[in-house]
Amino acid sequence: VTLSGLTEVLFDRYAGDNTTQLPPEQKLYLLPDNIVALPALNILSFLSAVNTESAPKLLFPSKDYKKIAAAMLASTIISPSAIPFLRDDKPIVFGGFDADGLDALSGIRVVRHVARLAGGIPNPKIRPMLGLPWTLKFDMTLLAHPGLSLEIVEKLFVEGGMRLGIGTFRKAFGKFEFAWS
Repeated sequence: VTLSGLTEVLFDRYAGDNTTQLPPEQKLYLLPDNIVALPALNILSFLSAVNTESAPKLLFPSKDYKKIAAAMLASTIISPSAIPFLRDDKPIVFGGFDADGLDALSGIRVVRHVARLAGGIPNPKIRPMLGLPWTLKFDMTLLAHPGLSLEIVEKLFVEGGMRLGIGTFRKAFGKFEFAWS
């Protein structure tokens, strides 16, 4: 599978609790040699989550999406477990942020947004953003399942990629085009 970015990707790796504030460089997913990656689990969540935004939840009626999401979770194997982001078919390498919050090597920059909680309470967010172009290439095995078809899987990737995307602050960021490789 190849996912080709249409919008920038925002990262916000979870620290393990709701009080720890990570610096922007620790919000990235990095492989050895500082290669920027996306956990395969994030793609699986895009295809199967029921308690957060996912392609099935976005694209199918409420009576159907949970069955499709469960079938995707049970029937999908994605490898590698951490998928390198590519630019010009080469891994994107993170070099470190300068004083202005820019990494000249990868093109990743620190962005600041303010989310609004209930009651309009501001919740400032500082996150790294990977600019275009980017691609992800990975192997995906689909096990036979009576509730799935290749048409459903393609719909999840094609329409979900254009409307939902990957990473944090989905729908605004992380949108992509899909192709079978």
